[in-house]
Amino acid sequence: MNAAHGGLRVWLGRPFAVLPRWAAALLLALLAGAMAWSAFAAAPEPDAPLESRAAPSGTTPAAPDRAKGDMALYARIAARVTAGEGYYAAALGEQRASNYPTAPFVVVRLPTLALLQALIGVDGVRWLVLAVAACSLWALNRRAAPLGSLSEHLAASLLLVLGGGAALSPVAGLDHDFVAGLLLTLALLLYRPERWWPALLAAGAALAVRELAAPFVLLWLAFALTGQRWREAGALAAMLAVFALGLGLHAACVEAGRLPGDLASQGWNARAGFALPLAALGQLTGLRFLPPGLAAPLAILPLVGWAALGGRLGLFAVLWFAGLAAMMALFARPANFYWVELGLPAYALGLAFAPRGLIELFRSAFGRAARQT
Repeated sequence: MNAAHGGLRVWLGRPFAVLPRWAAALLLALLAGAMAWSAFAAAPEPDAPLESRAAPSGTTPAAPDRAKGDMALYARIAARVTAGEGYYAAALGEQRASNYPTAPFVVVRLPTLALLQALIGVDGVRWLVLAVAACSLWALNRRAAPLGSLSEHLAASLLLVLGGGAALSPVAGLDHDFVAGLLLTLALLLYRPERWWPALLAAGAALAVRELAAPFVLLWLAFALTGQRWREAGALAAMLAVFALGLGLHAACVEAGRLPGDLASQGWNARAGFALPLAALGQLTGLRFLPPGLAAPLAILPLVGWAALGGRLGLFAVLWFAGLAAMMALFARPANFYWVELGLPAYALGLAFAPRGLIELFRSAFGRAARQT
């Protein structure tokens, strides 16, 4: 365990500032190469841009075009559940009528959000999501000192406001990935070693909305086990066990409601590469106002910022976002670009720390102190 702690020591404080010259130069070279590659790789092919997931109100998609019809589909499901119909009858009926697949079971969203929409309405869910964004801002401000300088803190707060402000969209209360992403952002910012249960509640809520939040919790469990935080690890393991039970019940309910002629998904082994998460960030953040050749390189910089932040927060964030990008690169189809919302708006906050990271990398690689060593 001492060796493990020694390996993580570089992440305490300002990790880029203590890198040896060769390591800083190597990181700068890799960063320059990645940004140059991304400028070309993430550019959309002619006549094949990423499209919005929102569909015009009242329309019914004629094919499983997930880029266009998801929000309209979820709105119809919410309306039927609100009218008193059972969730699985409504969800499977709507997906069947819209030529959406119903197998495997994960193509049918967990019922949590639809049941909440039936209880407080879609707009009520949207206001609840705005409250989650406000709590995230509070959590960010509460840990101002570990986040570094005042300018970095203010920039991170502004980025969080802009990202959380997407909850003002009329379809925000229907978007499972967006809701789960905000809950995971809250969990990331709430965590304290001495008071971890509020973050646990936020992560559990994200799991209840979207099963793809499970890697975040698994990473957290690995951190707890590595740090020998047994009570924390036990609580995380128990939550994952409850989640697995719920997911099994969900699978059984979906399977029981399927009909012989229902469509099946084409699967998730597209291996689209890392251009997909970069293009998705360019579509679903403020980077969409920039040309793709500029947006994609800029989309890499928040990861640099989180790495520069250091500490448990910086290391966890880097591993989570890198893991999410790898999951998309390996498994997501281009139509699944919205998976990137699971990392938002937290990922964007790293842009506030990117200038620090770049300056420290250059100083470590080319500064006077580096030459003297």
